[in-house]
Amino acid sequence: MSSHQFRYLDVVMVFFVTILIVSNIASSAKIIDLGFSLFGIQMAFDGGTLVFPLSYVFGDILTEVYGFRASRRVIWTGFAALALTALLFFILQGLPGETAWEASAGSQAYNAILGGISTGGIALASLMGYWVGEFSNSVVLSRMKVIMQGRFLWVRTIGSTLVGELLDSLVFVSIASLTGVFPWELFVTLVFTNYLLKCLIEALMTPVTYLAVYKLKKAEEIDVYDRGISFNPLGF
Repeated sequence: MSSHQFRYLDVVMVFFVTILIVSNIASSAKIIDLGFSLFGIQMAFDGGTLVFPLSYVFGDILTEVYGFRASRRVIWTGFAALALTALLFFILQGLPGETAWEASAGSQAYNAILGGISTGGIALASLMGYWVGEFSNSVVLSRMKVIMQGRFLWVRTIGSTLVGELLDSLVFVSIASLTGVFPWELFVTLVFTNYLLKCLIEALMTPVTYLAVYKLKKAEEIDVYDRGISFNPLGF
């Protein structure tokens, strides 16, 4: 079923892409330290950790309501939008700064805060983590929906998140560390806190997911089950 037959698919896609882009800017801009340790690991995480889990919430809604094929199209749209964002920040970084701005803030501050997304470190890490994580999340949720015959939505959303966020966190922090965005000494801390907080945030958002799924299924008059389809992530 094509996207033009849906009333709200484009709205969900806009929120999904916006959250994706904002989370990547936040990841580059700040690392947050909660000031305590858990199991000997410092509770520090990049700013995008608080925002990015919402993309998985929207990803769950997309797959649950519209099916894998619609979700795949939105995932690729987000991928392209993030790549464009990184390119634009890269171009902006290379342009000469105005004298007064250089004196008050300057290229050094720009590079310190937005250097990750400007030089491609955060963008590459996020693109690869996002690609692996979102598709894994979508496929797992889609298959679980068929197996469970549409029951136990909370099991499907949380179960798919545990898989998707683990792969996303590992890939994202690994590439960001390899490209110099994050120091290697924070690798375990960032992977652990990213995974823990992202899964916790999405679990807490479960009532919102339930409400959104119920409202959208009712408004769209549809409930897609992905039986007999190809889960090839390269389609569009």
